[in-house]
Order: sequence, then C-alpha cells, then structure tokens
Amino acid sequence: MDIPLLLLSSFIIAVTGLFFFIWSLRRGLLDPDAAGAKVIFSPGEIGRVEEPAATGVGQRELQRTMTASHGEPDADELQARLAADASSARPAFVLLGFAVFWLLVASLAGLTSSIKLHEPDWLTQYAWLSFGRIRTIHLNAVAYGWAPMAALGVALWMMPRLLKTRLEGARFAVCGAVLWNIGLAIGIGCIAVGINDGMEWLEIPGQVGVLFAVGGAMIGLPLVFTLRRRKVEHLYVSVWYMGAALFWFPVLYIVAKLPNLHFGVEQATMNWWFGHNVLGLFYTPLSLAAVYYFLPKVIGRPIQSYNLSLIGFWCLAFFYGQVGGHHLVGGPVPEWLVTLSIVQSIMMIVPVVAFSLNQHLTMRGHFAALKHSPTLRFVVLGGMMYTLSSIQGSFEALRSVNTVTHFTHFTVAHAHLGLYGFVTLVMFGAIYFAMPRIVSREWPYPKLIAVHFWLVAIGFAIYFVSLTTAGLLQGFAMLDASKPFMESVRVTLPWLEGRSIGGALMTLGHLAFAAHFLLMALARGPRRSGAAILRPLARTA
Repeated sequence: MDIPLLLLSSFIIAVTGLFFFIWSLRRGLLDPDAAGAKVIFSPGEIGRVEEPAATGVGQRELQRTMTASHGEPDADELQARLAADASSARPAFVLLGFAVFWLLVASLAGLTSSIKLHEPDWLTQYAWLSFGRIRTIHLNAVAYGWAPMAALGVALWMMPRLLKTRLEGARFAVCGAVLWNIGLAIGIGCIAVGINDGMEWLEIPGQVGVLFAVGGAMIGLPLVFTLRRRKVEHLYVSVWYMGAALFWFPVLYIVAKLPNLHFGVEQATMNWWFGHNVLGLFYTPLSLAAVYYFLPKVIGRPIQSYNLSLIGFWCLAFFYGQVGGHHLVGGPVPEWLVTLSIVQSIMMIVPVVAFSLNQHLTMRGHFAALKHSPTLRFVVLGGMMYTLSSIQGSFEALRSVNTVTHFTHFTVAHAHLGLYGFVTLVMFGAIYFAMPRIVSREWPYPKLIAVHFWLVAIGFAIYFVSLTTAGLLQGFAMLDASKPFMESVRVTLPWLEGRSIGGALMTLGHLAFAAHFLLMALARGPRRSGAAILRPLARTA
C-alpha cells in the first residue's frame, strides 16, 4: 500500500469537499425556496405551527412568534397523514415503551457506577454491582436499549408521514422489537454474572447477538416495504438519513461480531471502528433525520437550505468511516491508519458546519419560539450539542490534544456529549411530538415536560463540565513525571462528585419523563383534549 498516496488522496478529498461547500454558499444553495424542503408540508401548512406537546396557550403564543401567513391545510392530505399515524402507532408505541424502560435501567446503573468512582466501598457485597459490571450494564442498556429503541421507534412513526402512505408490515416491527429486547435482557444478564466478549460496545456474547441481528432485520422490514409503496416522488433528506442508518448498522454489527475473525491488534482496531461508527453512522443519522423533520414542522417553515442538508448527508457518508482510529493514538497499530483517522476526523467539520449553519439560519428570527415549544427546546439544544460534540471530537483527534486527553475522563465527557447531549435530547423532543399522535391524547401534565427539560439540561451541564475538568487535570497530572500516578486520581475526586450530582439530576429528569410517559400511555391524569391532527388555533383548548 502506498501510504503517502493514501494520505494525499484523503487530503484532496477533504479540501475538495470544503471548496464545494464554500462554492455552494456563493452559488445560492442557501435558496430558501428549494422544492425538496417543502415535501413534508401539506398545501397551506407552511406558516402554521404544529406542536402537540404545547398547551393551547403555548400553541397560540408559538404561532404569534411566526410572522408568515398561512392558509387552511389540505383536508385530504391531513386525513392521509392521520391514516399513516394510525398504521405506525402500535409498533412505534412498543419500541418507545421499551426505550423508556431501558432509559431507567441505564440511568440507575450509570448513577451507581458514577458514585463508585469516588465511593469505591459502596455496594461491594454483590459481584454484579462491582464497577466493571455495573458500568458495562449502563453502557449496553444505553447503546442497545434506550438509544436504538427510541431512534427506531421515532423512525417507524416518521417514515409513513414522509412517504405519505401507510406503514406496511407493522407486525414484523413488533415481533422484531420483542426479539431484540429478549436478546438485550439475556445479554445484560450475561454481563451481570461475568460473561462477556471483553470489547467495549461489544460485550454482549455473540450467541446472544444473533437475536439482535434477527430482531433488527424484522424492525427494518416495514421501513423497506413502506418505501416501495411510497406516494411521493421526492425522498426528503430525513428518509436518506434513516435509510442509510438501517443499512450501515447491520454491516457494522455483523462484521464486528463474526466469530474467529479478529485477533490481537486487528481486534482493537475493529473494536474502535465499530464503537465510533455505531455513533456516527447509526445514532447520528437517525437523530439528524429527526431534527430535519421536527424543527421545520414545529415552526411551520422549510429548512433554510435543502441543498446544504444533502451536502451534509454525503459528507457524513464519505468522511466518517475511519474516524475511530484516533482512539488508538500511541498504540501498536500502523501509523498510517492513525493519520488517516485524524485526517478524516478533521474532514468531519464540513458536514457539521453544513448542518449547524442550516439549523441556525432556519431558526434565525424565530428563537423566541423556544419559550413555547417543548419539542423545539429539546431538538434545537440537541442540535447545538451535535455541533459542539463534533467540533470537539475533530480537535480531540489531533495528536497534540490527544496526548493530554487520552485515557482520561475527558473522553467520557466527550462521548456523553454526543450520545446524551445530542442523540438523547433530540429523541426526547421527538417523543414529545409523536406520542400525542400515537395515543390520540395530549400530555396530561405539561409542567412535567418543563421539569424534565431543566433537570436534564442543568444536570448534564454539571456532568459535562465536571468530567471535562477532571479529565484535563488528570491528563496534565499524568504527563508530569514529578508527580506519582495517584496524584492524577486524587485531583479528580471533587469533580467526580460533581459528576454524580449532575447524574442524579439527570436521573430525576428521566424518572419524571418515564412517569409522564406511563401516565399518558395508561390514559391517567387530566384529559386536556384529544390530539387532533391540526386543530384551528382559535379553538385549541
């Protein structure tokens, strides 16, 4: 292999992508009238807000923040959307219910493992509560429970709307979800008793992973069937993101879990290839698909530049594949592999800037809507966290930065910024929008949504700042040859306590969210009104 040629090719691709991005701005690709951006709206909907999670007063205030005029939505298209929502309601509800359950499991396991970092003698009488096992349970409950169930549940609900047809094969999705979650329960049980494959993100034994493969395929089948029966000529960018994610994940998982294929250094390389790509090529595209759908739907205006959204998609597809190698800086791996990973990590700035610019320009002049829309608060904040996480990740890949942050709590903070600050917050917003359409009932206690938001926002801020600070102090202490290793542990203790405080607030927020979800699912609490598909604002209760 000609290593200089490989690196030069990667650099040329990066520069070409950057110049194309700049050229697109100069040539008018920020044109707000791109037809593709309007396919998610029925005639007469542009300019009309839609926010099922808001109260009647909130919806009226939200509409007042939008200055565009609007007409009456097309009745036939709204009825077709109602039929699409009905067809996806059961499988979406099943997946979201599993997601909420695993969110609670992951939260309690994560808080327990966090406390153990500064109180190591706490809960030591049971082996399954040791740090090594409970932390791994936390990771897998998030990675294979909360995140994929929430993202796939939202995708199942969005796809019929985007394709303007009914969901085909809903029973496959329900059966697939049951198989997937049986596999996850068995896998977490194996981890609890000390049986695992010993690779981060891939701890669940391969024999159990077969249930993931079969269950995931069954969940994906309805999306494929529905795509074949679509009633739209143009596939909105969210469909591109969801379709790509459903293709990428099985490739990643099957290659990673093939038995007797990966050994030694190659196994470590594959481990981080999978670990990074499952975030960037599965959770990220599903979350970006949700942002590109819910943000314009809530404020009632198309995204600013549809062309930028497509540039972001293709840059993600071409640039992300090898970024995981920067976790192996300093390891016994080929130098060209690490360098290639660093180059591609920096290249990722291009799609991130494309998305960030698109989100900001779409919201420009309408940020006041955040005060009245629960969905928008979660989705916009999640989008901002995507920008911060991605830019941070690109620079963290540099050897000069990696020297300080590698093997420290800084990396853990960065991982949570992506999977929690971005993916989880976006999924919260999507669920708040979708659930009233799924169960045909509004959220019974709107104030609980505000409680949830502020608990997780404040809690995560404390969590992230504490871990980031701990990681930097830890890194500098380990680089100082005059200090013993235990000094690098001692300096982190106050900040690890701060991490647990932040984690406790986040867990309280998750409990409030789960309780609200359960009350709504059981039709308990005050009934404000049914979730009509788009009520005239003057008659909103």
